Amino acid sequence: MSIDPYHAVQQEIQTSLQTASQLQSSYLRIRNMAKEDSEELMWARNELKATLAALEADLEDLEESVKIVESTDARMFGLDDGEVANRRRYVTHVRREIESMRAEVNSSSSSSTPMPPAGSSTPTRGATSPFRDQYQEEDEQASWAREEQQMMMREQDQAIDSIAGTLNTIQQQASLMGQEINVHNEMLDDLERNVDRTDDKVSDGMRRLRKFLRDSEEKGSGWCIVILMVVLMALLLAVILV
Repeated sequence: MSIDPYHAVQQEIQTSLQTASQLQSSYLRIRNMAKEDSEELMWARNELKATLAALEADLEDLEESVKIVESTDARMFGLDDGEVANRRRYVTHVRREIESMRAEVNSSSSSSTPMPPAGSSTPTRGATSPFRDQYQEEDEQASWAREEQQMMMREQDQAIDSIAGTLNTIQQQASLMGQEINVHNEMLDDLERNVDRTDDKVSDGMRRLRKFLRDSEEKGSGWCIVILMVVLMALLLAVILV
């Protein structure tokens, strides 16, 4: 994870702000002692203006970084809303200090004094700020991360659609299987009812068969007794007649 350069730039601005404050005190002291057109006073004025210009350039970089964080999701940079509000308040405070010092210089100047050239010994920041580059890089990384997340979400949507189609097919097959199972259950119910009726018929036939056998046995025994009695009577009659 990249390091947040805010605090390093803030420390640099704070140092420049202290330097500007010291130059302002020196300028006011010289102004009270020297003439308006003295070289020492002009040098102090120009030095203070140059320092304020460099400080304002640093502040613009810092303010731009705060705008970047405010325009995007602060959590992408590991910040919360309170920290962003504190950075905004600090930028506003430093800008008021710069405007106050510049108003003090302009109010005491009867004529405009040219700014020192770009090659002056006063330190200035380059056109490109590492802080700005850092946040631009992080913003590009955040954009790339969002695009990657959107791509992953599209792939997930396609996978979900494919799974939904498969589930729909399985549901249709399950519905057909359910219909087949219902048909087979009805056929099994009909078969069970037919088996029950057949069993009842078989049971009734067996009952009638057993009754017939009992009746046949009872009738056979009676006829045997009758025949035996007839034979005995014939023998007795034969004995008597003889």
